[in-house]
Amino acid sequence: MSDPIKIKQLQATINSKDFLSISDFTKDQIMALIEAAITLKDLQKKGIPHQLLLGKTLAMIFEKSSTRTRVSFETGMFQLGGAAQFLSKDDLQLGNGETIGDTAQVLARYVDYIMIRTYGHDVVEEMAQYASVPVINGLTDEAHPCQVLSDLITIYETFGKFDGLKFTYVGDGNNMINSLMIGCAIMGIDCHIASPKGCEVSPSFVALAHEKAEGSGAKIEVCHNPEEAVKDANIVYTDVWASMGWQGNLDERRELFQPYQVNDQLMAHANPEAVFMHCLPAKRGEEVTNEVIDSSQSIVFDQAENRLHAQKAILCALTNE
Repeated sequence: MSDPIKIKQLQATINSKDFLSISDFTKDQIMALIEAAITLKDLQKKGIPHQLLLGKTLAMIFEKSSTRTRVSFETGMFQLGGAAQFLSKDDLQLGNGETIGDTAQVLARYVDYIMIRTYGHDVVEEMAQYASVPVINGLTDEAHPCQVLSDLITIYETFGKFDGLKFTYVGDGNNMINSLMIGCAIMGIDCHIASPKGCEVSPSFVALAHEKAEGSGAKIEVCHNPEEAVKDANIVYTDVWASMGWQGNLDERRELFQPYQVNDQLMAHANPEAVFMHCLPAKRGEEVTNEVIDSSQSIVFDQAENRLHAQKAILCALTNE
C-alpha cells in the first residue's frame, strides 16, 4: 500500500506520542500536519483509498456531548482502515471510582489510540501520563487543539498563507480562544481579541501567546472594543456566549455580550474580503446573526469539514513506538 503522507517521516517531524495542546508544537510541526491533512483531504475527495491505519483501534471517551468531534473521529478512523469505539461516561468505570490512571492503562492494552473529551485539562494530562498509547485531547475546559488545527487548515486553504493576516476574535475568553491565540502566535498571524470586562482571555494564555509570538513576529492585542478589534481584519471569529457547563444567569450574560454580536454592522469594520469563522455549534441570533453565518463570507462549514482531515493527520502523526 502506498504511503502518500510518508507516515514515518511525519511521525519523526511531529516527534510526539500525544496531542494535548497546540502549544506543544512548533510552526514547522503544525505546517507538516496541515500539509498531511490537505493531502488526506484530496485523497478522500478523489475517492482514493488510504487505509494507512489498517487494523488500528481508537477509544473515544466522551464526558461532554459532541457532534463534530465524535463523527469526524469515527469517520476518520474508518477511512484510514481502522475502527473507533464510543465510550460515554456511563460506559466506563470512572464514575464508579476507577482512577484515570487505571483506566488509561487498561484501555492501552486494548486499543492503539485514546481520544478524550472532558472537563479538566489535568484529566487529559493524567490519561497521557499513564497510557502507553497516544492520547488526543478532544476538548477540555482549557483547550481545543483539534479545532484550532482545523481552523489553521481552513485559513491556509482560504488565503494560502499565514503571514500578514489579521485575525480577530470577538466574544468570551474561553478554551477556544486560548487555543486559537496560541495557534496564531505560533504561525505568525496577528491576533486581536475583544471581550467584555470580566470575560477576558486568561492572562496566563496571553503571556504564553506573547512568548510564542516572539519567534513568529505575530502581534497579540487584547481589548474591550469589538469595532476596534475588527478594524481591517481578514478573519472574524466568534463562539457561543455561554460555553458548555455554564451555570450562571444566561439572561445577564446575553445582555453583557450583546454589543459583541457579529452582525453586518460589525463585519463592515473588517476588510471587505474578510471571512467569518465559528467553531460551531452556533447560537444563531446570539453571538452571530443569520445574515453573517449564512453569507458568502462565512466559511464555518469548511472549518467543520476540516475537522475530519485534521484529525486523520493527527492520528497518522502520533506514534507509540
